[in-house]
Amino acid sequence: MVTRARALEVLPPWALRRAYRSGWLRRVLPAVYVDASLLAGPDSTNLLARATPEVARRAALAYADGRAALSALTALDVYGLRPQPAGEPVYLDMPAGTGLRSRESLVVRHRTAFAAEPPHVVVRRGVPVVRLEEALVRSWSLLPEEGRIGPVVRAVNDRMTTAYRLRVALAPKLTGRAALSVLIDRLDAGCRSPLEIWGHDRVFTGPGMPALRRQVRVRVGKRTMYLDLFAEQERVNIEVDGAASHGDPRQREIDLRRDALLATVGILVVRFSHRRLVREPDEVRRETLAILARRRS
Repeated sequence: MVTRARALEVLPPWALRRAYRSGWLRRVLPAVYVDASLLAGPDSTNLLARATPEVARRAALAYADGRAALSALTALDVYGLRPQPAGEPVYLDMPAGTGLRSRESLVVRHRTAFAAEPPHVVVRRGVPVVRLEEALVRSWSLLPEEGRIGPVVRAVNDRMTTAYRLRVALAPKLTGRAALSVLIDRLDAGCRSPLEIWGHDRVFTGPGMPALRRQVRVRVGKRTMYLDLFAEQERVNIEVDGAASHGDPRQREIDLRRDALLATVGILVVRFSHRRLVREPDEVRRETLAILARRRS
């Protein structure tokens, strides 16, 4: 990939014209050329959509000539939180007042008090991107509802960000802001998966349910464990098993060893499957309250 200005530093204009007319170079954006062998898919006038995501975002940055950073869904791809499918637009953030505008397969957002440099921008995988919290918040309204929670939860679980930093970045006029704010509250409370959020909202809070601590660190001997939900007074650890772990003999053996180790320090482990939590939330709640009442007595 090369811009016209950079090419003319080493080539005469006729050589660039010949490469373009012969089809060896294709113009994906004004004054930005890409080797034709890097373009896939059916032939069309929208050449940027035919490029791989990596080539497309490098072409977009070259088009912006150092004045932009990758943002929104494109930034999530760079951070490794959501692969961007081929053909999806490249998202750029630029300072207000720059002349570049959105084009086919390129979405440009102009921001006041923004510069393509720290602290607004960081470099990841060799390209400039907006800060992670900004990318997650901006992407929220662009993703389908079923795909919104995953990148946010994973970013917090992998210690790439925190609920506090996400809340600071929360835009006041964001579409779907209320739902994202609730998710941030759940993450701040210690929920670490969509299933735990479901349980928090429908089962493990409300009348009669004691305050349960989340992701409690417990050390037994040389081993450190984190408890999903812990009733400290009753010494009960409630674990919510994901659908992927159901029926996995190896995971079952790991869980049994862990539960036995916790029993040596007086902690009772109670496990609820994904299926029961989702299909029988009222029954799971009744069982939990009964177990806690029994332990207190």
